Amino acid sequence: MDVADLLAPLQQPLFTLLDTPVSWVEVLGLGSGALCVWLVARQHIANWPIGIANNLFFILLFAGAGLYADAGLQVVYIALALYGWWAWLRGGPEAAAGRLPVSRTDARTWWVLAPTTLAVTALLTLWLARSTDSTVPFWDALTTALSLAATYGQCRKKLESWYLWIAADVVYVPLYAYKGLHLTALLYAGFMILCVVGLRSWRAEWTAARTGPAPAAPLGAAA
Repeated sequence: MDVADLLAPLQQPLFTLLDTPVSWVEVLGLGSGALCVWLVARQHIANWPIGIANNLFFILLFAGAGLYADAGLQVVYIALALYGWWAWLRGGPEAAAGRLPVSRTDARTWWVLAPTTLAVTALLTLWLARSTDSTVPFWDALTTALSLAATYGQCRKKLESWYLWIAADVVYVPLYAYKGLHLTALLYAGFMILCVVGLRSWRAEWTAARTGPAPAAPLGAAA
């Protein structure tokens, strides 16, 4: 019995939504993804291992749906999650107080991040259009590039990472619905709400740190 045989039960339909079968892996991806985003908004360190589990579920889901860039993106997410896990605990001098504080993205970082995101979008679009059977090469590439930029910002607790996540989710929702992943589309609509919650929470901490004593660490932030 090989790995594919072991994973096959996860691809089996659990129920039907809008005349589309919903697999175990999509349900598991939904649950772990929602929990991960909620934990990020709470600045809880457990978001990183939960996020890695979510990435593994989504590799199976997206590869089966022909969203190859999104499937490959999950591998990069795992590497970034390991970095983010370390950064939140011991991320250099900024974390000297015991945890990495929320900060803003400076202009120098934007001058690197913006053109890199555009370049990744263009290169991935070309690769997907020429080398795969993807029916949505540009949108798959765009969401991949935005998500990578957002994840980097999340690793460094940059406030603007939430805006990048919201921009990606605005595209993800109709993209997944178009590909028949209706439950995942609903999940990403929920992600947008959680992103707004996270944005407000991180902005409040950043503002408090600038105007008064630093707030106490959230529950589990340095666990």
